[in-house]
Amino acid sequence: MDFLRSSLLPLLTLLLSFLLFFYFNSISKPSHVGCSLVPYNHYWITSKRIVTPHGIISGAVEVKGGYIISVVNGEHWRGSVKKEQVFDHGEAVVMPGLIDVHAHLDDPGRTEWEGFPSGTKSAAAGGITTLVDMPLNSFPSTVSEETLKLKIEAAKEKIYIDVGFWGGLVPENAFNASMLEGLLSAGALGLKSFMCPSGINDFPMTNASHIKEGLSILAKYKRPLLVHSEIQLDLESYSEFKDGVDDVQSYSTYLKSRPPSWEEAAIRELLTVTKDTRTGGPAEGAHLHIVHLSDASSSLDLIKGAKSSGDSITVETCPHYLAFSAEEIPDGDTRFKCAPPIRDAVNREKLWKALLEGQIDMLSSDHSPSVPELKLFDEGDFLRAWGGISSLQFVLPATWSYGRKYGVTLEQLVSWWSERPAKLSGQELKGGIAVGKHADIVVWEPEMEFDLDENYPVYHKHRNISAYMGRRLSGKVLATFVRGNLVFKEGQHAPAACGVPILAR
Repeated sequence: MDFLRSSLLPLLTLLLSFLLFFYFNSISKPSHVGCSLVPYNHYWITSKRIVTPHGIISGAVEVKGGYIISVVNGEHWRGSVKKEQVFDHGEAVVMPGLIDVHAHLDDPGRTEWEGFPSGTKSAAAGGITTLVDMPLNSFPSTVSEETLKLKIEAAKEKIYIDVGFWGGLVPENAFNASMLEGLLSAGALGLKSFMCPSGINDFPMTNASHIKEGLSILAKYKRPLLVHSEIQLDLESYSEFKDGVDDVQSYSTYLKSRPPSWEEAAIRELLTVTKDTRTGGPAEGAHLHIVHLSDASSSLDLIKGAKSSGDSITVETCPHYLAFSAEEIPDGDTRFKCAPPIRDAVNREKLWKALLEGQIDMLSSDHSPSVPELKLFDEGDFLRAWGGISSLQFVLPATWSYGRKYGVTLEQLVSWWSERPAKLSGQELKGGIAVGKHADIVVWEPEMEFDLDENYPVYHKHRNISAYMGRRLSGKVLATFVRGNLVFKEGQHAPAACGVPILAR
């Protein structure tokens, strides 16, 4: 036996050496041909403005095998590095790629609205390296293990960035524990529900009872429930209002049809069940996240109170609520229709204040495109047009452009768009420029201005439906890296779509 050990040991050592040699050799080369616009994936990114968890530094980020393996402050990285393996970005900002936890890519089933290829190309061009796709607007809606598998299959070799998936909480599965557990076990990062009609037939609305059941299941998995928080009040009066309105082209008509009281009522009802998420509560481990908050008054006060009571709850808003106001929306311009609606300028100021003070936790795009015909541009009917802001490619420059007057910092952008979304979606390896994290990086020029006109390259499937077209913005994205692959650089995408579907385990 000792003879066998002494004979095999050198052979095993030699074999291990060969395996290690081939492993490290392989990670210095692209894993798939065409995944990256650069021919190697061991390199350095340098800049005088690198946003790290410890502040903004002048230095370098070393990337190897898709991961960040060192972050160096100053010039100490120079010397043994080959010149051709250094991407020197000078004064441009290098920071973590954006994580968008709220986007509708409409794939499968409604790819004429957007689809994974155009959606993720536009995201990459906007500095987004990860997004989580919503369970509705695709067909069928993602409400079961089987429908999640359809979405995962549709994403294969069609995504240019990493994409995760929320599952749907609907009356059909809310009281069916095995159905919800199957959906979560198959990899859904969490669940999403509506407290008002979604506009999608196979995604009906839920109430507090459904949400309570969903939270009890999510507690076992320690994953979040995202909620569209509006409740239609006084439905009879609402129907009469819609039938009796003459001026359907006036934005003020639409604004009156979805008052802040709808958001307040939904959040008040939600808080009857979020107390279960407190430490020691029956749903401890679950988390509730309120999506696209528009009302910065009573609704926000309720959320602040719940947080102070120990409820596990967060809230997001979107750049379009921070960029636009009701007073400036032209009659008939249904590009601006969304739900909840863009409110007045006073409310916008309150939203900015809440965001800057940390009462609003993060930002998302709520990218929600459609075919142009559904926007009813010829009629300009705000009540009948499809609602949704098309925005994926523009959220970084929009946040920066409209936030500069409020003194928004680069570190705040990283908190709102990278760090906190990473935590919500359970992505520990994303959201920061630090050793061991995925090399998900955006390089952009905050001072560079550009016009979103007919000559500007836009990668959304339907550029004309975006409310941002015609605007002048600051903050041009120069390059986007996903897991070390350079997937976008100054108007060019990588030849192959090598983004990774993200599944919870």
